Amino acid sequence: MKKLFVAFMILVFILSFVGCSNVNKNQENNQNQGVDQDQKFTVYTSFYVLADFAKKIGGDHVEVTNVIPPGVEPHDFELTPKQIAQLNQADLFVYNGGGFEPWLGNLVDDIKEKVEVVDSTKQIEFLTTEDEHTDEQEQKNEHGKGLDPHVWLNPINAISQAEQIKEALVKIDSDHQAEYEDNFQQLKQALLDLDQAYQHTLEKAHSKDIFVSHAAFGYLAERYGLNQVSIAGLSTSDEPSPKEMANIIKKAKELNIKYILFEPLVESKYAKTIMAEIGAQRLELNPLEGLTKDELERGEDYLSIMKKNLEVLKIALGVK
Repeated sequence: MKKLFVAFMILVFILSFVGCSNVNKNQENNQNQGVDQDQKFTVYTSFYVLADFAKKIGGDHVEVTNVIPPGVEPHDFELTPKQIAQLNQADLFVYNGGGFEPWLGNLVDDIKEKVEVVDSTKQIEFLTTEDEHTDEQEQKNEHGKGLDPHVWLNPINAISQAEQIKEALVKIDSDHQAEYEDNFQQLKQALLDLDQAYQHTLEKAHSKDIFVSHAAFGYLAERYGLNQVSIAGLSTSDEPSPKEMANIIKKAKELNIKYILFEPLVESKYAKTIMAEIGAQRLELNPLEGLTKDELERGEDYLSIMKKNLEVLKIALGVK
């Protein structure tokens, strides 16, 4: 009986040990699976709007970084060696295209074999701009023509850009496709609602002419039947010639322009000169090329800034 009892206790001990081992292994496996399930994909974007859309669509499954720091004007930006190294380690990089990021150089070609790279404007037809303040001969020597990259200021174009981001996220993380699709549809509806608000408001405009500090609002103007008169060209560094300045002042006086529309990140001395010359007032129209740190901390985003832009346009265009 003693031998049977000892054998029984040994058997119980062995079974208990095996059971505990299996439990520990199962817990370890579950923890490992949890890490995989909670893994965030690293997304880098070339400017603010794309980062905003990527966060809204990717939700908790993405870690989004805008390479341009808050408050920095994108036209003057340069990548640091550290940022280049980070982009090489990303899961996804989204850029605008259309010449908006000359600082990218050949980087897109260099990283595309190991990083999913998305040209967010590949389904969008760019506007071609031409400096209308100079004669034909001067255009050959000065600003001339160029693609306008500011496509996101038309909400319909913004939908197309958001869709490119959604499709890229589904490609690298198909497990959460349903969630990405749902988030995209919510964003799309918000953008459609924004477009309708612009349509219904601006069709009542007393005037159709907006005088802006630089030519960032071509797509907005085209969508809503406005006429953009720009003081600088596509880049904020494109300075107007004396003849351009004279023509703008003359046109502004003829149209009885009461407001000059500046942008938050750039202070234009030429816009100030014209404003003083014609006795106009200053308003700010945000091209959403980047937000300030204060704006981000207040929770501002593409949709909220575009709604504020609409309120500014109501004033500038005399919407009752």
